Amino acid sequence: MTDDGHDGPAADDPAEPSDDEVVRTAAEAAEGIVFKHYDQSTVTDLDITVTFEEGVLDVDVYLNAPEDAEPDREAVAQEAVETAGEAVDELFAA
Repeated sequence: MTDDGHDGPAADDPAEPSDDEVVRTAAEAAEGIVFKHYDQSTVTDLDITVTFEEGVLDVDVYLNAPEDAEPDREAVAQEAVETAGEAVDELFAA
């Protein structure tokens, strides 16, 4: 799952969050969604990759949980990507 849709303000504005803060915020939000839906012991592999370059946020979530896990793994991964983008939007709005 990828979210390439965030065009943030210029990175050189000192009032804006740093790129590291944006990446950390997005990653924490995505991880929070995954573990909201699944116990940590249920998830056999989780890889969240976040980049924020030139005002563009890119979030990839790879989630490996049992095939019969509820809710659906793809739906949880998509929700994690969307939530990461929303968290970054809120960070810039603050």
